[in-house]
Amino acid sequence: MMLEMKPNLAILVALGGLCASTAVADTLNVQLSADIRSSRPGVNRDALSDSMALNVSEGLVAFGQRGNIVPMLAQEWTVAEDGKVYTFTLREGRTFHNGAPVTADLVKQSWEALLAAPKFNCASYFNGGRGAAVTSVEAPDDRTVVITLDKPNAMFLKYTAQSQCGGMAIMHPDSFDADGKWDHPVGTGPFVFGEWKRGQSLHLTKFADYVPLEGEIDGYAGRKEVLVDDINLVVTPDRATAVAALRSGDLDIVPFLSTSKASELSSDPAFKVQSAPHGGMITLLLQTADPVLSSPEMRLAIVKALDIPELVDVATHGLGVPNASLVPLGSIYHSKVQDERVSYAPDKVPALLKAAGYEGQELVIQTNRRNPINENVAVIAQAMLQMAGINTRIEVLEWATQLDRFRNGGFQMSAFNYSNRADPVLAYSAVVASKEDRGSAIWDDPKAIELVKEVLQTPDGDARQALFDQLHKLYLAQMPFVMLANNLDVSVSAAYVQNYTTWNGFARLWGVSLKK
Repeated sequence: MMLEMKPNLAILVALGGLCASTAVADTLNVQLSADIRSSRPGVNRDALSDSMALNVSEGLVAFGQRGNIVPMLAQEWTVAEDGKVYTFTLREGRTFHNGAPVTADLVKQSWEALLAAPKFNCASYFNGGRGAAVTSVEAPDDRTVVITLDKPNAMFLKYTAQSQCGGMAIMHPDSFDADGKWDHPVGTGPFVFGEWKRGQSLHLTKFADYVPLEGEIDGYAGRKEVLVDDINLVVTPDRATAVAALRSGDLDIVPFLSTSKASELSSDPAFKVQSAPHGGMITLLLQTADPVLSSPEMRLAIVKALDIPELVDVATHGLGVPNASLVPLGSIYHSKVQDERVSYAPDKVPALLKAAGYEGQELVIQTNRRNPINENVAVIAQAMLQMAGINTRIEVLEWATQLDRFRNGGFQMSAFNYSNRADPVLAYSAVVASKEDRGSAIWDDPKAIELVKEVLQTPDGDARQALFDQLHKLYLAQMPFVMLANNLDVSVSAAYVQNYTTWNGFARLWGVSLKK
């Protein structure tokens, strides 16, 4: 029996508006799985709002392809010996979308306005709540911006570049109306914010005066060359509807796709399926406070019972890449040490179970059906553990319930995904803490907690690498949970779309062209 699919009226209206534009080769039609929450970077935001902001606006610095900090509106910067004063030199010739030149005074105004915004998502990163407080932003001349902190903070530039902070986007005062209320973004990025039909579509247009940097695309920076005149972001919540629109030519790109659907489409020559790991984590969490799982031998037995490459391959439909480290595969800090892992050795499991005093107690693996990878991990892990003599049962929960159990530590084992973290120490910060202080803490170890604190205050370089290597070796020795792989950016585009990839969870639209 075939079910007739009936998209809702808003989707039909939005898709209907595409029919005239699909014949125009310089318009790129892209699915937006939900409407953006706000047009102001870093304020009342979500991931889709961040994605829009990263195409329209720019900050002083940005994250490069390997998670390193690279120049953007700032050509270069220096850090004072005391670690508290950052002096940025602005690039020459940069302009806002309204034609006004980018000056240090306008950068100062933009920073001060964002720091004072009542709903600024990252206020705690800059007011001393989670690090140093910004005490002043000064503009001694047109091309120099000086930001002073109350104390050193090695994470300052990384916080500045974070997508959830809007990349501390530099916005012209014309972004506000006459009453001082936010109106629309007037930034410096390669695309200009255009018509926004709430709940239906959003247009971004090519910024004709944008001057791309030399070289290659580098994360959120580098060469941002725009090769289409118009981006039409169409609100299409249902993925089946989005794929149907892709087949009909009404959409050119679906930026986020399940691994199962991607596997289904990958053999079709009409599509290009792209998949790449990012900084999110696919894990099998272990509650170390549980009477059975508190034993290091028991946790090691679980890991040795899991054929992780096979588990990851099946759970992600062949798209995932195993990674035993919290440092992402693409990070500048993913060294040879980070490639070390506990080997699959089911023959060693019986002795470890005996040493742990395991007597066949049932272990429950929590999962959900909202994220197919979570359910796949639970099912495959259960089968492997049962074969090794470890008694397990799967408990399928609503996502909200599983998240609540995660937050209060109410689980034995949990197939759980963490979202993308811009820097490896933020991934460690998500799991390392005292269970007394935070219910969602996974790895409650004094040495690990101290190492994370040290990484947070260590600038990029060899010393930071050494700390990440220490953390990974400590993780392997204690196995407080099972790190399986990095999460995936999976996208599909029409075969005539050139050079599109979703990067780090965001639709990066520069450098993309159409060849129909």
